[in-house]
Amino acid sequence: MEYENVYMLGIGGIGMSALARFFLHEGKRVAGYDRTPSPLTAALEAEGAAIHYTDDVTCIPAGFRDRERTLAVYTPAVHDDHSELTWLREQGFRVIKRSQMLGILAEGKYVMAVAGTHGKTTTTTLVAWLNSRMADGSAFLGGISRNFGSNLVLGGGRRLAVEADEFDRSFLRLHPDVAVVTSADADHLDIYGTHAAVREAFAQFVRQIRPGGDLVIRQGVDIALDNPAIGVWRYAYDEPCDFYARNIRLTANGHYRFDLVVPDGVIADCTLGVPGWVNIENAVAAVATLWCAARREARPLDGERLREAMASFEGVKRRFEFYVNTPRQVYMDDYAHHPRELAAALSSLRGMFPGRRITAIFQPHLYTRTRDLYREFASSLSLADEVVLVPIYPAREEPIEGVTSELIGGLLTVPWRLADREELAGVVAAMETDVVVSFGAGNIDACCGALAEALRRKA
Repeated sequence: MEYENVYMLGIGGIGMSALARFFLHEGKRVAGYDRTPSPLTAALEAEGAAIHYTDDVTCIPAGFRDRERTLAVYTPAVHDDHSELTWLREQGFRVIKRSQMLGILAEGKYVMAVAGTHGKTTTTTLVAWLNSRMADGSAFLGGISRNFGSNLVLGGGRRLAVEADEFDRSFLRLHPDVAVVTSADADHLDIYGTHAAVREAFAQFVRQIRPGGDLVIRQGVDIALDNPAIGVWRYAYDEPCDFYARNIRLTANGHYRFDLVVPDGVIADCTLGVPGWVNIENAVAAVATLWCAARREARPLDGERLREAMASFEGVKRRFEFYVNTPRQVYMDDYAHHPRELAAALSSLRGMFPGRRITAIFQPHLYTRTRDLYREFASSLSLADEVVLVPIYPAREEPIEGVTSELIGGLLTVPWRLADREELAGVVAAMETDVVVSFGAGNIDACCGALAEALRRKA
């Protein structure tokens, strides 16, 4: 890339921060803006990025004001009327979206792209981890991998694992060699308008798989499959199809052991290093992806190395992340923010802790998502025994009249209460609790330390 400098608007986002790390590794000078400081921005500053938190053109470092030497990259979460974005465009800088940059970096690579309205971050991270133990390659992840300690993986091989985000139709910048579709549920309706439009975007993503490539799609996902130049493979948790798990049994530590069926055989006695039945399904998708890559290279999967890699997988920050796990108190945190994710996580917890009382804490993410899916949220959260709702995290949105967390609460079939985020630890400490789980994609994770401390005292 001919530019010396990269200026990033929304640099603290999980996807943008991975790009920032990549450019720093490549020896570029990196600076940027974000709304608020976070652990991600603190890490980037420690790695050499210059970051400010006020939307003010005068805060752009002097060295980044030269349009001949500076490339500007922004996330679609930044509004078009953002003053710095407006100035960069008016001054003639090359300004591109994150998704376009990712597409550029993917050129010349064997791209393994994971898409879906939920499940994609863990599945992408599994693909990256299994690939690193069995072959080589790089990855741009949508979460912080516990194994890599980062959302960026740099390797020497041609394979590239990427999380393909449907927000703002970003994934349509990619032309993968093998694509995974974990789900195509109604989400981001503020952008798409209808569920039919969401499904059509996923169908277009499938059309962009390169000729001779492969699609790995979860059994039951309803999208048009009209790309005749690719192979189509179905996967499931335990439903017989091309790739699935069988002989699934729960181990003493709450993890699962299973046999993994692939088209040319069975990989027996696999154990995944993280709990939850939904992660077995994610692992099946990841193995299917690696199987397609190995098939393209005319070499079989090494079953023993695959077993070792799955057993050593440590998961993703904020995905089934345990803070307290004692016989008297359990507390875990999860990023789930879609009704299907909540239902999968709560049913997994029922399997891990049979007969125990589950308290779910939920911070809805976005007013539009709450407005569109509050009935589905109530249905999923009613799988818990008790619910604590936190006010909606707005992210990029302005409030919508009448849309509050109480919309969900009014339809819950289990006891519930509302608590501000600042008082959450005290509220939960005063409750009768057994297994507690916090959910949300906003800033509820800032409460995890205080919640864990309160529940450890009770234990």
